[in-house]
Amino acid sequence: MFETIDWAKVFLPDTPVLEIVVRGTVMYLSLFTLLRVVLKRQAGSIGLPDILVIVLISDAAQNGMAGQYQSIMDGVLLVATIISWSFALDWLDYRFPRIQRLLRPAPLLLIRDGRMLRRNMRRELVTDEELNSQLRQQGFDDVSEIKEGYIESDGEMSFIPFEKKG
Repeated sequence: MFETIDWAKVFLPDTPVLEIVVRGTVMYLSLFTLLRVVLKRQAGSIGLPDILVIVLISDAAQNGMAGQYQSIMDGVLLVATIISWSFALDWLDYRFPRIQRLLRPAPLLLIRDGRMLRRNMRRELVTDEELNSQLRQQGFDDVSEIKEGYIESDGEMSFIPFEKKG
C-alpha cells in the first residue's frame, strides 16, 4: 500500500528534452496555422492564440499529472515550450509590423457609403442580422448612417458614421 516513490522517475525527464521541445513547437505552430486558416476571425476579446495556449497547456499538464509521461518534467517542458512560442509570436507581432499580416487578419470592410458589401460579408459568414445587431448595439438605426464599417481582426465590428450636416 505504501510503496516507496522513485523520485528520479517522477522528476527527471524520460523523453529527451529536445524531442519534447520539437513536439511542442510542431503542435503549436501546426494548430496555430490550421486555426488561423479555418477560423478567420476570433470571437470576442479572447484571441485565437490565447485559446490555443489554454487548450495545449491543459492537455500537456493533464498528461503530466495523469502519468502519461514518465516524469512531471516532460509535461513541464512541454508547457514551457508552448508558452515560449506564444510569447515569441506576440513579440514578433509587436516588433515587426509586417509579420502582423501573417499572425492577424487585416480589418475587412463590410459597409461602404451606407451599403453592405455582400461579398465580404459572405467571406466572413456575417449575416444581415448580425450586422444590424452590431449597428443597434453601437447606437445606429440603419446601415445608411454608416460611411464605413469593418470587422476587426479580433472579430469585433467598428463603424464610422457619415459626418452630420448642420
